[in-house]
Amino acid sequence: MKFSYINPRKKSALTQDVQLLLTFFTITLIMLFSTYAFLLYKNYSFNENKKNILLQREALEVSLDKMKVDIAYIEKQKIVAERIYTQNTVLKDSISNLFDLVPLRITLSEAQLLKNGLILYGITPNKDVYNFMLQAPLRSIFHKTYSSFYPAENGWIRFMSTNYMNEDEVKYDKEQDYEE
Repeated sequence: MKFSYINPRKKSALTQDVQLLLTFFTITLIMLFSTYAFLLYKNYSFNENKKNILLQREALEVSLDKMKVDIAYIEKQKIVAERIYTQNTVLKDSISNLFDLVPLRITLSEAQLLKNGLILYGITPNKDVYNFMLQAPLRSIFHKTYSSFYPAENGWIRFMSTNYMNEDEVKYDKEQDYEE
């Protein structure tokens, strides 16, 4: 007995709707696994970059410490150089002032600069020229002044003048300079 006008079809559990649903689930799972794999790779990559950056940071910190030491050394050298330059400038000015102090009638043959004094050797026409034109300015600068005279071959007088400053007063002057 036939009650249907069409031929029966084979029935299967995989209908078009189920196939469509399985296709979407499969695509979704593939996308999830590929996203998970991508995130695992990126996490590994970030960890490697982090390790490299930490190593570079440590190297830069070591380099920075070395640079700080070098900068401190250079600053010390700069201070020493400035001090030497200042001392040279003061010495140059002192020598220039010394030669400006010597009158034309007196001839110096030698000048020795000491830490706290000055020794001058020279020739003068007579003791009065020396006393009035050179010894007076030297006494205004130095605390102790000693002079000795010797006759020269040409009738003039050779002299040796030793001039000293008190070291206590020199130290006091330097301390005042540092306080300013």
